[in-house]
Amino acid sequence: MSVTEAVPAEEDNRDRWQDVRDLPPSAKLVAKVLDYNGTLTQSQLAEETLLPPRTVRYALSRLEEENVVESRFSFSDARKRLYSLQV
Repeated sequence: MSVTEAVPAEEDNRDRWQDVRDLPPSAKLVAKVLDYNGTLTQSQLAEETLLPPRTVRYALSRLEEENVVESRFSFSDARKRLYSLQV
């Protein structure tokens, strides 16, 4: 792979996170954890990020406003929602 072929991939990665760039640090952390782990519940996100549940809720609401995360009901427990990154 030449250097010129690697540059567009880096630009794609920067563009991919454009919607997250101006969000609070907690939202960036939640987005990065979802990127690394895939789909998680809110309580799993709180455990992984070591953030309080209230902060995770706020981060998820900000990410949802930017259409960066998708949420759906859990089939195993309908009281919980599963969150996944959409960037």
